[in-house]
Amino acid sequence: MSTKKLWGGRFAEKTEQWVDEFGASIPFDQQLAEQDLEGSLAHVKMLKQTKILSAVDADQIIAGLESLQQQLLAGELEFTIQNEDIHMNLESILSDQIGPVAGKLHTARSRNDQVATDFHLYVKQQIPTVIKELKQLQKVLIEMAEANVETIMPGYTHLQHAQPISYAHYLLSYFEMFQRDIERFEFNMKHTNIMPLGAAALAGTTFPIDREFSAQELGFDEIYHNSLDAVSDRDFALEFLSNASIMMMHFSRFCEEIILWCSYEFNYLELSDQFSTGSSIMPQKKNADMAELIRGKSGRVYGDLMGLLTVMKSLPLAYNKDMQEDKEGVFDTVKSIMPSIKIFTQMLATAKIKKENMAAATRNDFSNATELADYLANKGIPFREAHAIVGKLVLQGIETGTNLQDISLDEYKKISPLIEEDVYHDLQSEVAVERRNSLGGTGFKQIKLNIERAKQLWEA
Repeated sequence: MSTKKLWGGRFAEKTEQWVDEFGASIPFDQQLAEQDLEGSLAHVKMLKQTKILSAVDADQIIAGLESLQQQLLAGELEFTIQNEDIHMNLESILSDQIGPVAGKLHTARSRNDQVATDFHLYVKQQIPTVIKELKQLQKVLIEMAEANVETIMPGYTHLQHAQPISYAHYLLSYFEMFQRDIERFEFNMKHTNIMPLGAAALAGTTFPIDREFSAQELGFDEIYHNSLDAVSDRDFALEFLSNASIMMMHFSRFCEEIILWCSYEFNYLELSDQFSTGSSIMPQKKNADMAELIRGKSGRVYGDLMGLLTVMKSLPLAYNKDMQEDKEGVFDTVKSIMPSIKIFTQMLATAKIKKENMAAATRNDFSNATELADYLANKGIPFREAHAIVGKLVLQGIETGTNLQDISLDEYKKISPLIEEDVYHDLQSEVAVERRNSLGGTGFKQIKLNIERAKQLWEA
């Protein structure tokens, strides 16, 4: 392969190897080889269609590029540091294989719009895959929710027992979070599905190109209408990293709770052995390491977002070499999030739910305190007064080891003669959950409605 720099005509001195290595992007941007060949094929077909290149020259280049595609699939292409990036490597290989006519491929094109096009194509291809995996996770959440409508667990605020809720309600809360993630990625596609090809270096070109033709060939819905913006824009990549960061925040929160629920103190869940590890010194240990690792990867994805934001924050228009740093973070994020979603989905689907432990945790606490306050309010006692009464009963119960449902009716009558035997019905965790049927609440009827809504969103 030729290693003579394709831009070297203006330079009298050669760069040293270590300088080449510092400036080269081929160690990582070779991941764009598929997209680069795809973009080049569309470009040369446009050059042929507009008669900027003769049919003979264009067909020779097209055949050469298609051959490179086959060689790439077969793992037969080798790239060099001396050719800097994937674009120059592929053009150099093409030149070796079909001769000087390969030099006509770059007519009416710059590496600036070329790399931007490659990057758009890459992110454009990743987004549907991310959405597909999130939809698979949502399917698991729906199935688990359907099986656990009447599974009772403590609901928490400040990590303190707050009110009893349905486990299905808990699961559906994450369905909603991941639905917003999907919608963010879908919107991300709008800005990713814009083609920069044809902007050339920054000012467009004097050749009579047909950008609409190129966009149709590459499957882009829209074309950048400003050539400066086309080569300078990395918003679509920032949106992808931002969306991935928010998504990983959701996974991290979910993983944190799974880790807690699997602990000896909670004992609400047990993960499959397939997604757990042991200790090298403590034989009894079963660690939720996959959940911990996914939680940890959220920080890595955040770092990728902050890295690109920092690279872009003070760049003047148009292209700058700094922008070579745009890809590694995106590649790294894709590498982090795709296995995270898949592993999490299977980890959750195979977890053992310890329903009795969950329910028991709501019977030996004071999470039914609001039920008693609501009961008193329904009897005509102002809610603030009812709140104070129940608060004193809770304090007394803590001191004596007595739960609200264990207080005698005689004692309750001393508080208010309006309290009847039915108070014990209202203080049951299952009843407390079932009765909360306000729109979006944890009541069983509401959950069933929300499961149907979730199914409709999933199918849409």
